[in-house]
Amino acid sequence: MANIQAFLNTQFSRIQSSQNYIKIKAMPTTQRWATIAGIFLLSLTIFFIFLYLVFGEIVVIGFIASILAGLATGVGALPALFFKDISNKVFSSLLGGAAGVMLAATAFSLLVPGIEYGNAIWPGNGLWIVAIGMIIGALFLHYADQNLPHLHFDAIPNANQDSIQKIWLFILAITIHNFPEGMTVGVSFGTGDIKNGIVLAIAIALQNIPEGLAVALPLVGLGYNKWKAVGIATLTGLVEPIGGLLGITMVTLFSSFLPIAMGFAAGAMLFVISEEIIPETHSKGRSRHATFSLLLGFIIMMALDNLLV
Repeated sequence: MANIQAFLNTQFSRIQSSQNYIKIKAMPTTQRWATIAGIFLLSLTIFFIFLYLVFGEIVVIGFIASILAGLATGVGALPALFFKDISNKVFSSLLGGAAGVMLAATAFSLLVPGIEYGNAIWPGNGLWIVAIGMIIGALFLHYADQNLPHLHFDAIPNANQDSIQKIWLFILAITIHNFPEGMTVGVSFGTGDIKNGIVLAIAIALQNIPEGLAVALPLVGLGYNKWKAVGIATLTGLVEPIGGLLGITMVTLFSSFLPIAMGFAAGAMLFVISEEIIPETHSKGRSRHATFSLLLGFIIMMALDNLLV
């Protein structure tokens, strides 16, 4: 952690000493932010054009969907502008609903089509190919869980009792888990089935909402500026487009990897549900609310998967 912090400090110092940074910093506030926004939008447009020319339309759509899914983390953080805390019942219910959404998305949008694609490529072996991918996905998150310092969902820091270091370890945990979730969106679009990709993107977005709230509230409780807390929560979700782009380009270029990639995404999702979300929903005596919320979330996602045209 100390080496990473030193590296980031070095890079930030270099940016601060550059002539372009100095010029932008000297601008009036409105002009400065307009310039930054213009540079960002221009860079994003050039990048989208590059993706379209090299990989095609489906990659651009999938990347945009993963960005929107990641931004849902910031949407979930918005209540922190008005409240410093919410009841355990409400928060557990939100997490339970998120777990139900993810379970349905995993089953109907990853595992079932993954097995079908696997059977098309390796007749009769689709089930086993997807199962191998699931194990790899779970092991990937297990390795990250064992080797990267962070706190679990069932140890969400309380701003009144815990240090700022613990809160940032929890934020790191959210960021770690958002990467494979972004890959899930990308892989689903890699099938060429836009409907399936949209369903997965909606599922991940719904799941990101309580995560954003879980990041922002402790920061506000520590005295962080409310908008800064929302901004930090949003940034944890913006790792998802990176995973989404990696997932969609990988399966687009190497279509034979698609079944195992869908299994990988499903295994990672199930790992997060079992390891992080469900234990938290049962940790504060509100398990019954969370259970019914899980069922409701599953039904909503099942309906979306079957009714969305």
